[in-house]
Amino acid sequence: MTVTPLRRALVVLTVAFLTVAATPVAAAAEPDPKALTWTVQPATASGPDQRRWITASLDPGQAVTEHLAVRNFSRTAVTFALKAADGYLTDKGRFNMLSSDRPSVDGGTWIDVQEKVTVGPNETRVVPFTITVPRSATPGDHPAGIAATVSSAGGTVTVESRVGFRVMLRVNGSARAALAVRGLDATYSPSWNPFAGGTVRVRYTVENDGNVWVSGTGRVAMSDLLGRSSHDATSAVDELLPGGSRTVRTRADGVWALGRLRTTVTTSPALLGDGQAGADLRPASATVTTWVVPWAQLALLALLVGLLLGLRAAARHRRRRLAGLLARARQEGRREAQESVLVGGAATAGEPDPGDAHR
Repeated sequence: MTVTPLRRALVVLTVAFLTVAATPVAAAAEPDPKALTWTVQPATASGPDQRRWITASLDPGQAVTEHLAVRNFSRTAVTFALKAADGYLTDKGRFNMLSSDRPSVDGGTWIDVQEKVTVGPNETRVVPFTITVPRSATPGDHPAGIAATVSSAGGTVTVESRVGFRVMLRVNGSARAALAVRGLDATYSPSWNPFAGGTVRVRYTVENDGNVWVSGTGRVAMSDLLGRSSHDATSAVDELLPGGSRTVRTRADGVWALGRLRTTVTTSPALLGDGQAGADLRPASATVTTWVVPWAQLALLALLVGLLLGLRAAARHRRRRLAGLLARARQEGRREAQESVLVGGAATAGEPDPGDAHR
């Protein structure tokens, strides 16, 4: 059978078309997260907007519809799983959401979104989702997150890769902002330079004891045995979600102290998110006492006291020696005067009478 050039070209095109068509199907069935790139961001019904995350202030029982946009930068179509979960801040202050194996109990359960979305190569898909606040919801912030995920099997372990954003949900009502101070500790390190003060290192834990998303400041003040305050230091407290905590460390140099040193930390919260009139901002404080022994200064003081006592003893010794010398000099002077008188008297007694020569 003779194959014409036209038939050969048709066969090649058919094989090429089937090969290209089969590739996206296989990639979509078992995507490799390392070969995929995608983003998820807040959006309107018409497309992505400029928001970094979604904030919503709602009343108990209220519902609102929002949108998210999933953009696939990969060369193949990908089916993403859409998931919502409770949000939290890590120890380093980064926002995260609960993993799939941890059940949500708060704001993450208020978000209703479709389970999956398929996005073609270099395509953006907008997906609506609904936020419904339960009628029994308590006032304050209930953070959540929503993400598009891809799962891959690595042996017996399933690896979940996800990209998402935070959804900050605030239930209208009484807002209370408070930063409690826990575990306050202060240590004093004296300077071995007697002309320099020591260093006080302060460590404490700030806990969001209110019901809203806050940041704030922590002011450290120290007072000595006489009650004099000095060395005020202020440090920033990064954002904290309700129930969250963070350890703060600060230091004060050049502290002169002897005996009791009182260190007081006072926190002042600042409300984050949508402003809410009438919010209750509650400062908090804690105090710890440290006993200070400035060894370098005490050693210098002892040296100075010893030097003064030595100088005083040396001065007394010089005065006694000088007094002794003066006393001996006076004695020698008196003795010499007495000897002169005796010698003079003897000489006068032995001289002849001038009148006897004429007799």
